[in-house]
Amino acid sequence: MRALGQLASSVPPLLALVVAMYVVLPWSVWAAWALAIPAAGFVVRIFIIQHDCGHGAFFRSRRLNDISGTLCSLVTVTPYAMWRRQHAGHHSHWNNLDQRHAGSDIYSGCLTLAEYRILPGWRRRLYRLVQHPAVALVALPPMVFLLLYRLPFDAPSAWRAERRSVHLTNLALLVLFLAMGSLIGFRAVLLVQVPILALAATAGIWLFSIQHRFETALWARQDEWEPVAASLRGSSYLKLPALLQWFTGNIGFHHIHHLNPRIPNYRLQACHRATPALAAVPALPVGRVLASWRLALWDEALGCLVAFPEHARVG
Repeated sequence: MRALGQLASSVPPLLALVVAMYVVLPWSVWAAWALAIPAAGFVVRIFIIQHDCGHGAFFRSRRLNDISGTLCSLVTVTPYAMWRRQHAGHHSHWNNLDQRHAGSDIYSGCLTLAEYRILPGWRRRLYRLVQHPAVALVALPPMVFLLLYRLPFDAPSAWRAERRSVHLTNLALLVLFLAMGSLIGFRAVLLVQVPILALAATAGIWLFSIQHRFETALWARQDEWEPVAASLRGSSYLKLPALLQWFTGNIGFHHIHHLNPRIPNYRLQACHRATPALAAVPALPVGRVLASWRLALWDEALGCLVAFPEHARVG
């Protein structure tokens, strides 16, 4: 019932906001775009539901999880089966310095300071550019969701079901948007859907990235990596205002999610409150997290994330 309640409080409001955007669009593009902000919040919430379905956590039934996750993927434009398998790779090696390239972890990976220093000058400048928030958190997120997820990237040929999910999702989205464009007009569809997806993508990738890249985050080599420590010290407890916590489906309790990804998002806060060892994990205030965008390199000597060294600008 909790799961059904989350779907009921997420999907109908999103549909209502999208309809309202189409209604006001002929009178004011800016008014329609203002409604895109809460609409994007609901898309983020639906993405968290899809994320829980991928972990088999949202419903007790695997079939219900897969059906719900697949339907959510038409809202999030993220192929369900492919993302589920690639995200499982993240859960197998997060914050493990020796496993950073073992899967498609495009949200939270980083270079070590030593690796960065031996890069050619143009590679250092490119890495700095990609890590800049204007690129990493504004320009790239829409491209990831709208373009990259249209391809079975980093998927071995043996992943037949996952590759098929990409193509079937693309086909379903094509049919859906062609039908909407034919009924409403393709210009209107672009002016409504693109801002919603761009804002949701930016918020989603920001959430996933900061939950493993913050000032006190723990990264370790394989021989020192241990899942409980990696959960409690390598995943953040992001303390959000109540409204943002609701829209983000309690994903701020990320340390608990990594400790046991089968706990659904609607149980994470209760789990946090009921377990003294989890409640003792220090919370990261939003203001402190916002300043962590500069932290892009792991200094193995200091054992912490650091900003780019000033001398690296010369190359």
